Amino acid sequence: MTVLRRIARDAGAILVGQLATIGFGVADTIMAGRYASEDLAALSIGSALYISIYVGATGIVQALIPIVGHHHGAKDNLQVGEAFRQTVWLALILSVPGLLLMRWPDALLSLAGAPPGLTDRARDYLGWLAWSLPLGLLFRCYTGLNQGISKPLMVTVLQLGALLVKVPLNAWFIFGGAGLPAQGAVGCGMASLVISAGLLLVGLLMLLRHPVYRPFQLWTGWHGPRWVVQKELLRLGLPSGASYFVEVTAFTLMAIFIARFGTIAVAGHQIVANLAAVMYMLPLSIAIATGAQVSQLRGAGQAAAAARAGWQGIGLAVSLSVLMGGMMYLCRAPLVELYSTDAAVQAAAAGLFIYIALYQLFDATQVTCAFALRSFRVAALPAVVYVVALWGFGLGGGYALGFNLGGQVPAALHAASGFWCANAGALAVVAAVLVLLFGAVARREAQRAPTA
Repeated sequence: MTVLRRIARDAGAILVGQLATIGFGVADTIMAGRYASEDLAALSIGSALYISIYVGATGIVQALIPIVGHHHGAKDNLQVGEAFRQTVWLALILSVPGLLLMRWPDALLSLAGAPPGLTDRARDYLGWLAWSLPLGLLFRCYTGLNQGISKPLMVTVLQLGALLVKVPLNAWFIFGGAGLPAQGAVGCGMASLVISAGLLLVGLLMLLRHPVYRPFQLWTGWHGPRWVVQKELLRLGLPSGASYFVEVTAFTLMAIFIARFGTIAVAGHQIVANLAAVMYMLPLSIAIATGAQVSQLRGAGQAAAAARAGWQGIGLAVSLSVLMGGMMYLCRAPLVELYSTDAAVQAAAAGLFIYIALYQLFDATQVTCAFALRSFRVAALPAVVYVVALWGFGLGGGYALGFNLGGQVPAALHAASGFWCANAGALAVVAAVLVLLFGAVARREAQRAPTA
């Protein structure tokens, strides 16, 4: 099987699992929106804070993927097990500050400047969701192990099962029934906590009993954190986590600033943001599969082949994402109607769809480049690029456009449109820089060693 086919095969399995996971957010958004526009707005604010914290921590934990991939390619099974055990400790440590921030989120919620009613609902939602954070990060250790050894289908099956349970749980908790009063957006957090606990429990049983994990001796020689392994994880994970955090906060903080334009504006933004997140799963899945293949080839001593695998993954992600972005734009009307019955919210969301197609092109390029670069242990410089472009040009520029600073901004770029336009432009800058950087790394690797 060629490398491109392996990437496509693994990406397909990862995509189904990622879509199931993002389906949790889609179900939350659709059901909360049909319960009340105020609950949809509260969900938007609360989920923006949760995602910022969760994805930043996840970026650090996912350093396990290239490390496991490298050891697996080198056929060093014991080091695979050691890397997994140390990542479990890292996930537990990272959970503590994140959980505290979500249990006491008033300082962060104040940034939204939202009405007190929305803030109260968002706080209650986060209070339940906070306990999902350590459970979710521990399950990410299981996910990272499987993706690093190119066995993503085992995770996908669990994620699909979780989605089948999530939808009826949402319906029960949000709308009430069987003696439980309607909880609105808070019910989304309650359902997510139940699902996170179930996923972790089943994942643990798989690790204990499935024969595919036996060569790695995951439960042999368990001990506390070891600095030599933690250092390797953090050296790659911290800049990767920072990149994740910057990318997501530049996106999700838009919801907090857009909340100042009112409930209709933030509800419309939430619909488009949710659809963009669904679309992002395609290039992200290809990026994860590409990173795993590149790491395994490097571990096997095939550096030039690893560089070529990176380019193949980038090309595949960009081609498919452009196609999907165009289809999304053409189908915008029925998609918006699916999310909300409020005509004002539908109009606010429809006006933002022009940015989705452009967004997909740049997002697919940068995320696949980033994963390929991490497999070559290049993570610090991309993190700097993310900070400058996405926080500086994207979020800062969006604020200037959206709030019409200076009074010369065209009306078409006021409010949410300004934030989306600036963020898409910033992603274009990131994509261009990372392509150039990966090109330099690929040339260096090609000169350093011939393909085995």
